[in-house]
Amino acid sequence: MEIFQIETMLPFILILLVVAFLYASVGHGGASGYLALMALFSFPVLYMKPIALVLNIFVSGVSFWFFRKHQHFKWKLFYPFAITSIPAAFIGGYVSVNATLYKQILGVFLIFAILKMLNVFGKENTIIKENKMLPSLVIGAGIGLFSGIIGIGGGIILSPVIVLLAWGNMKQAAAVSALFIFVNSIAGLIGFLIHKGDIPSEVIYFIPVALVGGSLGAMYGSKKFDMKTLKYVLAGVLTIAAVKLFLV
Repeated sequence: MEIFQIETMLPFILILLVVAFLYASVGHGGASGYLALMALFSFPVLYMKPIALVLNIFVSGVSFWFFRKHQHFKWKLFYPFAITSIPAAFIGGYVSVNATLYKQILGVFLIFAILKMLNVFGKENTIIKENKMLPSLVIGAGIGLFSGIIGIGGGIILSPVIVLLAWGNMKQAAAVSALFIFVNSIAGLIGFLIHKGDIPSEVIYFIPVALVGGSLGAMYGSKKFDMKTLKYVLAGVLTIAAVKLFLV
């Protein structure tokens, strides 16, 4: 089954490039953006989760490499979240929900992504505190489970949590979120495949595009951050997708 017609491929590819660029610039894999884009182009729900997870793995991987290269990564900040998020993401990937519920859950997560794009969660704190083990374990488990269910890595939730709790600055949150997304996406995809899910062959055309956009975005974002106009445009795209998910 073809995912979309040839005449829709070019606009999809071009927007995919921009989405990967923007998300990687803040240490994210871009799954919420890919899911929103696929919703706009009426992809079958069955295909959305595996495609988003595969692209997430590649883009978050390259994003992490650039942020770590510029010494923004903190292992002590990362591993407490990962301990619980990886098994939880695997369970979430194994779980399947009906199409209507899936769209509603995704719509809620897209609203969260929109708020983050619009900087509703505020700016980073100047005083950074050590993250506490128990809250980190609980947060990791919750984000991992829902991430696996809908096909994202969870960085769109984790990074503002880190900043809001003053456990790291924005670039540290970006670096930690990138690796968090990478490991959770792998765990979620493995769970999905074990549950007899299939990865659409068309994803092979999307990977190079996402890698190019993600590499450029991570290269730029690990040094600079000001891309207000593009972020507002993406927030608009996510809003349209969220509305469509709730109405269709």
